[in-house]
Amino acid sequence: MPKSLVVVESPAKAKTIKKILGADYIVESSVGHIRDLPPKELGVDIENAFAPKYVLIRGKGKVVKSLQSEARKVDNIYLAADPDREGEAICWHLFEELKKTKKPIYRITYNEVTKNAILEAIQKPGDIDMALVDAQQARRVLDRLVGYQISPILWRSVKPGLSAGRVQSVAVRLICEREAEIEAFKSEEYWTLTATLTPTELHRIGKKKGEINNYGFRIDEARAKELAADAKTQAYLVEKVQKRERKQKPVPPFITSTLQQEASRKLRFVAKRTMFIAQQLYEGLEIGSEGSIGLITYMRTDSTRVAQEALQAARAYIKTTFGEEYLPNRAVNYQTKKGAQDAHEAIRPTLPLQSPADLKPYLSNDQFRLYELIWMRFIASQMNPAIFDGTTIDIQAGTYLFRSTGSVMKFQGFRRVYMEDGEDVNLPDVKEGDTLNLRKLEPKQHFTQPPPRYNEATLVKMLEAKEIGRPSTYASILSTIQDRGYVTKERGRLLPTDVGRLVNELLKHGFPNIVDVEFTAKMEDQLDVIADGKVKWVETLGQFYPAFQTALKEAPDRMYEARKAMEEQSDEKCEKCGTNMIIKWGRYGRFLGCANYPECQNIKRLTSAAEPTDTACDKCGEPMVIRVSRAGAKFLSCSGYPKCKNAKPIPMGIDCPEPDCDGYLGERRSRRGKVFYGCSNYPKCEFSTWDKPVPEPCPKCNAPFLVEKTEKAKGSEVVTTRLACRTSECDYTK
Repeated sequence: MPKSLVVVESPAKAKTIKKILGADYIVESSVGHIRDLPPKELGVDIENAFAPKYVLIRGKGKVVKSLQSEARKVDNIYLAADPDREGEAICWHLFEELKKTKKPIYRITYNEVTKNAILEAIQKPGDIDMALVDAQQARRVLDRLVGYQISPILWRSVKPGLSAGRVQSVAVRLICEREAEIEAFKSEEYWTLTATLTPTELHRIGKKKGEINNYGFRIDEARAKELAADAKTQAYLVEKVQKRERKQKPVPPFITSTLQQEASRKLRFVAKRTMFIAQQLYEGLEIGSEGSIGLITYMRTDSTRVAQEALQAARAYIKTTFGEEYLPNRAVNYQTKKGAQDAHEAIRPTLPLQSPADLKPYLSNDQFRLYELIWMRFIASQMNPAIFDGTTIDIQAGTYLFRSTGSVMKFQGFRRVYMEDGEDVNLPDVKEGDTLNLRKLEPKQHFTQPPPRYNEATLVKMLEAKEIGRPSTYASILSTIQDRGYVTKERGRLLPTDVGRLVNELLKHGFPNIVDVEFTAKMEDQLDVIADGKVKWVETLGQFYPAFQTALKEAPDRMYEARKAMEEQSDEKCEKCGTNMIIKWGRYGRFLGCANYPECQNIKRLTSAAEPTDTACDKCGEPMVIRVSRAGAKFLSCSGYPKCKNAKPIPMGIDCPEPDCDGYLGERRSRRGKVFYGCSNYPKCEFSTWDKPVPEPCPKCNAPFLVEKTEKAKGSEVVTTRLACRTSECDYTK
């Protein structure tokens, strides 16, 4: 008979650990959290020290009964969820349910799902860290207080179904502020002079430096042409050739944020996709005769620290594969940034001696690409720097000084494994005093550019820099702001929707602290202090709630004033009463309303130009464009309209689940304006669902996508949302 029960949160991890521990252990999965705050009520007793009311998550009753049944068969119970706050909270909820069996319960932690790590954890069991549980509990209760009490105000002010999140609202604000910067930006023209001798630009006129800035010479077209005409008459002499050896050091192994950024930049993965694949690599995959093995360490971390045995394994691989010249005298240790939790190692391979090519036959294409990126970054971090010969050539032409710079690689170093951006520029071999022939001298026109819109990677970088959120929350923040319709993604860039802008403005006026970057960062720091056991979580909420309660009372009036301030006069006349129309903000964004409201209730759609796409119409071949329906929904339409009336929903990134159908799922609207999701091949394919599909495979049954299930409490405006498997045979929920 098995002697012990091990409970993890993931079926895949359970499978890997079961093979490691053998017949003396039962290894079961809780499939994530088993308890949470109730979905149809606040679930927090504000008057009683913010006491939370936990209930079993729908569908988890069978899971708990099964775990209790298995627990009665064994001598010991080990709780082995992920080694972070959320994992600690899962273990605590399991403890509360399994302690009814009156069996000894222990907590074990590990940073990688490998044989040595798991066996060592079993030999050193401990207790649940209640400080970590309290930090997670404080976050959950805080987010519930904010979301459940602000959201109904948004429903009355804008439209039902909106949500206000403590961290997501700050992310939306950052995107809105960047868009406002772009709209307010006024491009300025400037010119540079480029001489074709070597890649050379005018660096200085005489000894004056006032006309130079980061963009080049601040001169207009006339001045540029005047300078070019004069410079063409000069002799071009090499004044100085300066050569200097330059070293480029490798970058540290990945942490969560840098992994998401590099996977976005090099693999074109969104954050959710990156973390989903990383989870698979961490929990374990079948590697031939070796069985199921976890291939990377825990992927939610902000530390660059690496275990000594892993450093030695990397150094052994470098020495054997590349030679002594690539190996530093000692292992490279990177300093973790100030303020990091430093609870786990950096993200690294658990098997550094096995190259990605060795494992490729056992991995999917996405798994291989991400594993290869993690492996290369880790190995490169322990290699010698790359060495370049940097060259600067100064060329004197009368009173003009032209300068050309370039570099040539002398030693690859870490770049033999992990290539950073940048190309070598070879310059000709010239000596001081040489005369050069001028082939061409041309003025070039330039325009200053606005700051770029965020993509997922740069937004994560900004959130990290401003200390908003933590490694475990970045992917969910990005998903939530897009799923709620506050932000849309176009050509990989994040743009605020009209609804997102409206909600941001209302929250800025109604709840300034909630969307304040500095306030939110301080709250994250306070949660870290709770996790360190230095402050009680109830005290933190007690300091937050009084001001929040006052804001709840004052917010409706402030939001109304903010909304009125957003209205703009238009040049369009009301065809019913002749008064100028006003641009107002409604549930679907901006629209035109008569200034004589309520006497005149005329409203009109505010038309906008169609947005071009790279998609071709499958009926006539003309480009498709994005248009906006009367209800405010975006859809794909043929640019040849009305000659071609082909229209389709915008793809959600999910293929139609019907067999023999090559369509995709997209948002549609019923005749009454209600949103549903259907196949792009309608009416040929009639697949549809009211539940919003989410492009994330079910971790339990591998169904191709999940769906959002929304529920509304009776007699209440509170709407809750959870993720669930689309198949009725699977009870997975999140």
